[in-house]
Amino acid sequence: MRTLLHRPLGVGLLRGQVCQQKLQIIQQKCFHLSPLASAAKKVAMSKFDHSSYLPYEKLMKNLEVVKKRLDRPLTLSEKVLYSHLDDPASQEIERGQSYLRLRPDRVAMQDATAQMAMLQFISSGLPRVAVPSTIHCDHLIEAQVGGEQDLARAKELHKEVYNFLSTGAAKYGLGFWKPGSGIIHQIILENYAFPGLLMIGTDSHTPNGGGLGGLCIGVGGADAVDVMADLPWELKCPKVNAAVVTKQKPTALRRKVLDKNVLYWMMSDVIGVHLTGKLSGWTAPKDVILKVADILTVKGGTGAIVEYFGDGLDSISCTGMATICNMGAEIGATTSIFPYNSRMKSYLAATGRKDIGDMADQYKELLNADHDAPYDQVIAVNLTELEPHVNGPFTPDLAHPIHKLGERAKKRDWPLDIRVGLIGSCTNSSYEDMTRCASIAKQVLSHGLKSSIPFTVTPGSEQIRATIERDSIAQILRDFGGTVLANACGPCIGQWDRKDVKKGEKNTIVSSYNRNFTGRNDANPATHAFVTSPEMVTALAVKGRLDFDPRKDKLFDKDGHEFLLESPYGDELPSKGFDPGADTYQAPPPDGSKLHVDVDPNSQRLQLLQPFDRFVGDDLKDMPILIKVKGKCTTDHISAAGPWLKYRGHLDNISNNAFIGAINEENGEANKVKSQVTGEWGPVPEIARKYKAKGITWCVVGDDNYGEGSSREHAALEPRHLGGRAIIVKSFARIHETNLKKQGLLPLTFADPHDYDKIKPSDRISLIGLHKLQPGKPVSCEIKHEDGSMERIQLNHSMNKQQIEWFYAGSALNRMKDLALEK
Repeated sequence: MRTLLHRPLGVGLLRGQVCQQKLQIIQQKCFHLSPLASAAKKVAMSKFDHSSYLPYEKLMKNLEVVKKRLDRPLTLSEKVLYSHLDDPASQEIERGQSYLRLRPDRVAMQDATAQMAMLQFISSGLPRVAVPSTIHCDHLIEAQVGGEQDLARAKELHKEVYNFLSTGAAKYGLGFWKPGSGIIHQIILENYAFPGLLMIGTDSHTPNGGGLGGLCIGVGGADAVDVMADLPWELKCPKVNAAVVTKQKPTALRRKVLDKNVLYWMMSDVIGVHLTGKLSGWTAPKDVILKVADILTVKGGTGAIVEYFGDGLDSISCTGMATICNMGAEIGATTSIFPYNSRMKSYLAATGRKDIGDMADQYKELLNADHDAPYDQVIAVNLTELEPHVNGPFTPDLAHPIHKLGERAKKRDWPLDIRVGLIGSCTNSSYEDMTRCASIAKQVLSHGLKSSIPFTVTPGSEQIRATIERDSIAQILRDFGGTVLANACGPCIGQWDRKDVKKGEKNTIVSSYNRNFTGRNDANPATHAFVTSPEMVTALAVKGRLDFDPRKDKLFDKDGHEFLLESPYGDELPSKGFDPGADTYQAPPPDGSKLHVDVDPNSQRLQLLQPFDRFVGDDLKDMPILIKVKGKCTTDHISAAGPWLKYRGHLDNISNNAFIGAINEENGEANKVKSQVTGEWGPVPEIARKYKAKGITWCVVGDDNYGEGSSREHAALEPRHLGGRAIIVKSFARIHETNLKKQGLLPLTFADPHDYDKIKPSDRISLIGLHKLQPGKPVSCEIKHEDGSMERIQLNHSMNKQQIEWFYAGSALNRMKDLALEK
């Protein structure tokens, strides 16, 4: 190359042209590497996973195999899913029927769910996890006084659990993020997420990673055990709405069936959200998902993957996209994802992962949907016209544009006075969020005012906390009246020692969190919780009322002069870079086989698992109905959080909260049911234990979208532990239905939803012919009424052959052991 560059003058024209061509070829080889050549550089998936590399080369090869088989345009989520198939050449891909067998890149677990997941992994007898996996201590830290004090208290109070998770992680090869590190989803975004990632996490808000172009899916602990045990993970293939072939393909915004002669694959489980325009002023990324929740409702996205596309993407930061994906869990979506773009690359560089961004640049075909990718429906959102929203109370899909909130609150008799404003959490705790809130606080302080109500700030991670402290943002928020809490979930999940109201006292709070079900934040069913952007929470905290619109309503300063708040502004990323703060990560040793994990048999916090009993016989006959649930029944209703979190590692103790929040149709009350054996009334767990003591198996009857909300597998473990065998409902939320299958329960749905009304709480239920369970075949159900009359109805199930084997074995874990013994 030196010879070519320094050849003496006077060389003939032809010879010079040849040399120039050679030079160009050499330059191309040196400076324009192909994707495969780039992949050979082996970029690590994270700075903590030195021997696990970005899988782009393998993913592209898998994708090419599937594209040749399907011969049609693919959505982004299809590309990520199909490129992670265990057997791309032979995997059946029949929409709505096939269970895709996938190989996720990593597993993430938070401390509340990791306890049961690790107990299950330990009982499997396996020596070490097979894929990169991490545990994050974020759920057990209760908000009381402030960050330092609350963290110190939690470390002492939960020492036994933290020690179990720390030693278990070391023994079995998992990374361990100590208490104080931050919230699992923020840690994943900062360190582990990357474009094209397929990750499962034992928390319903795992989809947060979609903001960095990953397909991140919330699951139960048993699913995590499968992946950690090197078994393929199952996800149902998106189903078909119509199948046609045509030379004319639908445009990006016209993806419905054109006519009966058109043959084109339509995805009924992939929803496209087309973003146009540009975010500005008071409108924030949070408002995008609040609007989508308004359109789709809490069950409109059930089983769906939500993909965002369009020119509007470029006006949303990477962390803003993560906020949108995070709260996609509230519409029931399996996950949400954004295509790879420059905002993601900037975030990767700012978090020390420029090499991942450079590698992703080489694989844009994998990381973006095809031009004519087919979506079942497309929701159009014009960001320029989008108004700030406040959603609630009691459900995240009850949406109110800010200019209508006050009027509606007065009409519906919601408390107008806001008692507490809360910002942060895994949904909205980015540097950008905090700087935009600080810009409002600075304005208010300059006029001699501050928050008129208690105001809390939850940093999403130690890195965010350290950075906002360094840049004086935390101090501005304190001067405004804020209390900076620990880097943990805190009030967002009910870990809040609230003292300003009594239980049952009607009041209003406003937060930037994601979930606002009844009693979610403070265990008070009378608390009217609203969710909105952190900027809007900060503005509303100044006035302390729901009927305040900061865009047009003026405030009075300390001297009585009127002023109008300017719209918030902030930095997407810190100009000085992120301050990592304290080192809170524990790497696993190369060999942990000699380490010991202690579980005290007398512990009230941890309990080794005993295998569930196997199904023996042909039928389940004359089962009493433990409870016929009326209306909304989330996993919070089935297995409450808050103070119960401390028992997440002790199945028997936590089962004392089973169904205590569910409303009994028989009397309209919570935690009060009638025993069909004695006729006595009592708490739900108590009656269930009495049935179990007598060897009586029971069932539960429920309504629509049963089990929505958190990924909490305890909502399946507890009914199974207490003797339950079947859950019969109108429809299930995805994660909970899978969790029930994993634990050997029968998740059944009414073939005719009106049959829900035929069943009375005093009835006995028989499920006939269970020894002949088959995929796609309904189950015959006999209803025996109290007067002796009988009715027969049909119940559907979605179990495939393998899942039916879980039922017969008693659980998926039992079946795993059976297969190991067979080998």
